[in-house]
Amino acid sequence: MTADNIRKRGYITYEELKARGLLPPEERMLKGPVAIAECPEEIPCDVCVVTCPSRAISKKVIYELPRIDWNKCTGCGICVGACPGLAMFVIDMSKGDRAYITLPHEFLPVPREGDEVILLDRKGDRVGRGRVVRVFTYRRTYVVTVEVPRDLAMEVRAIWVEK
Repeated sequence: MTADNIRKRGYITYEELKARGLLPPEERMLKGPVAIAECPEEIPCDVCVVTCPSRAISKKVIYELPRIDWNKCTGCGICVGACPGLAMFVIDMSKGDRAYITLPHEFLPVPREGDEVILLDRKGDRVGRGRVVRVFTYRRTYVVTVEVPRDLAMEVRAIWVEK
């Protein structure tokens, strides 16, 4: 579970996130949207810290992994667009059998609200289909919220727009 293993593989796993204490407790996830930092490496970056309007993200030193105070987080999604590593996501599991994932999207075509998209996991494998419910930009990154089946909420981390 070292950074070298993650770097070789190209993605961090759910199990690694859990082991590092980077996932909010289930009861918090059921209350509404909350940010998750999937940063795999300790690098000198604090963009998420300085852009968070609710001051929910912190670092004691610039090169450690960001920590989120999930009780302060409003799930606004600003950190998703601000993160240069595309490692921030917002998950909302408070809506019954559907979940909402806010993720960065830097490919063309740009998705539009109502589009049906292919859901991709951390490896880039197809895992299902979802519907775009919101799109905004922050610092030239598209921030997209997608409605997905609830059981895929912790797996979907990208989308593919078919045109």
